Amino acid sequence: MRAVTLDAVPAAPAVSEVEPSRPQAGELLVKVAASSVNGFDLAVAAGYLNGMMEHRFPLVLGKDFAGTVEALGADVAGFDVGDAVFGVVMKPFLGTGSLAEYVTVSAGYGVAKLPAGLAEADAGALGVAGTTASDSLNAVALAEGETVLISGAGGGVGSLAVQLAAARGARVIATARPGTQTDFVTGLTDTVVHVVDFTGDLEAQVRAVAPDGVDAVLHLAGDGAQLAGLLRPGGRIASPAGLTPDAVKDESVTVHPIMADPNAATLTTLAEQVASGALRVPVTATYALEQAADAFTAFGSGTPGKVAVTLS
Repeated sequence: MRAVTLDAVPAAPAVSEVEPSRPQAGELLVKVAASSVNGFDLAVAAGYLNGMMEHRFPLVLGKDFAGTVEALGADVAGFDVGDAVFGVVMKPFLGTGSLAEYVTVSAGYGVAKLPAGLAEADAGALGVAGTTASDSLNAVALAEGETVLISGAGGGVGSLAVQLAAARGARVIATARPGTQTDFVTGLTDTVVHVVDFTGDLEAQVRAVAPDGVDAVLHLAGDGAQLAGLLRPGGRIASPAGLTPDAVKDESVTVHPIMADPNAATLTTLAEQVASGALRVPVTATYALEQAADAFTAFGSGTPGKVAVTLS
């Protein structure tokens, strides 16, 4: 099968031919229709996870997937051949990812059925970013009327988090570059989003909107300790970007390190929100599998929203 692979790390991803995996007990073989590029994929290619996770070469990249169940491993319940599914590849090693014509995934974790009304191209860009955004907002228990600062709002996670936070009735302050990135962020929702330029005096801009500090922060980019300093006393910060409690001076601030949990319930909730029109997967660039190098370049150059890869 065709796949986006690495023969070593660090290395540039390339499309090559590899043997498809066979589903083991408890696994599904999915014919992939759509996937997307995530920061995790760039980190793997750069060698940042070397020594942290087992690497099996040739290493097929990719976390997100949407497609059709092609075959079932032994002892699989709840899925049938022909089911439309989507989710996130969750394995204890790296090597059998979803930027390929086929992928094997656990039937018990990281996969859900595709509801009517959700396009495969959108579903293939939803799993990682959607669960990270949802889990981050749940961690800080963002409530109606509260003010949240979302750093990195122009990225895949941030652009979904802006929509989910606005839907909760929160006041959203978002960081973005002036120009097209700001226009992208303000166009994500009908609710007013206060955009601040992270290349300028961030504190002054945030304090102009929230003089006493914000109630919560989603640290998706930038200096987490600096962002935590913009919280009111007793505020909360969620960080999928590596911020730890010992990096924050204010002991009244609660730090929530985030490791996204793409369980079936969360995936299904997100999918239903997209299918109903309440949430939009912000795909702004789409590439065929053969154009994977261009997709990685687009992601690395700061293309807003999600960069999708299609195989059908």
